[in-house]
Amino acid sequence: MKIPYIMTPGPTQVRENVRLARAMETTNPDLDLQFYEFYKKLCDKIATFLNTENQVRVLCGEGILGLEAACASLTESGDRVLVIDNGIFGEGFADFVKMYGGETVFFKGDRHKQINLKELEDFLIKDSKFKYATIVHCDTPSGVLNDISKICPLLKRYGILTVVDSVAAMGGQEVKVDDWDIDIVLGGSQKCISAPPGLTLLSISDDAFNAMKERKTTIASFYCNLLIWKDYYENKWFPYTMPISDLMGLDAAIDNILEDKSIVERHKKIAKATREAIEAAGLELYIEEGYADTVTVIQVPNGLDDKAIREYMLNNYDVFIAGSFGYLEGKVLRIGHMGENCRIEKISYTLFALQKALEHYGFKCRVDMCKEFNNRY
Repeated sequence: MKIPYIMTPGPTQVRENVRLARAMETTNPDLDLQFYEFYKKLCDKIATFLNTENQVRVLCGEGILGLEAACASLTESGDRVLVIDNGIFGEGFADFVKMYGGETVFFKGDRHKQINLKELEDFLIKDSKFKYATIVHCDTPSGVLNDISKICPLLKRYGILTVVDSVAAMGGQEVKVDDWDIDIVLGGSQKCISAPPGLTLLSISDDAFNAMKERKTTIASFYCNLLIWKDYYENKWFPYTMPISDLMGLDAAIDNILEDKSIVERHKKIAKATREAIEAAGLELYIEEGYADTVTVIQVPNGLDDKAIREYMLNNYDVFIAGSFGYLEGKVLRIGHMGENCRIEKISYTLFALQKALEHYGFKCRVDMCKEFNNRY
């Protein structure tokens, strides 16, 4: 099987040391006390790059597990939950809330822009009786980045717990859990973390744990019950058998992140140069304000087919980029410059392949995107 350059916004390419770590000899994670020490140290490392003293856990399941687990653990029948929506994944949080009996109330923002803080505050002045609010940090289908450094403290002032989906941002955008009053933040192994899919990373505040403990009804799930994790280390008990090889790979990936002192700045510089090169070529970005540093979303030129462009890049240059889905299906192309994808040489080659595909189908770029990117970086 030939593996192409995977320049999608997750899963991303995986560094060799992560792959090798997953091949190490394993033990019985339920009985071997050394494994509890390993797992706790891994959680402590994650807490370091999330800038938090809150408890951190790694769950056995892709990032969607974390989103559902947060909603399952906090939601009781009739709870009012504020769903902050300016994208596909923002809107999608409502499905999990309803699944566990919650009443969703939407705050809808412009899907071409980051959430407007003034409009959100005006909304909360009129109605703030919510148990918790959900917000997506980077809504991957559109590439919009919401400013959780301001949104979460605002919600906290109104006594509203916060659940943040940072799956497509964590590791590539700055996250300061404690300074920003985030109660639950969720990440996934397969995006900026650059480990294989299959794990959820999350931190849980004391306020969030207390809300779970004070429920009138039991949490309607076992696998999605975050409360059962609270004292795992003291009790030397995991809710289920842990995927050791996946966790060893994640441990190596987290070490890679902690050793890269300029990782956030690198994502910012590469993202900016990518956007500028694309616009200089005469292409249009989908987002107008609030650009993510982990994914760039490009509008498909009139008359062109996104699938044809992507297939041409794959078949002729071994480069995978992504389309989108939902209301954006067929309308945009997405380049993931996150984690191991966020390297100058990889983006340069991706832009070269994209330009060749566009020109093959009749779109004439105004500049050489590869050279433009390198000049602007």
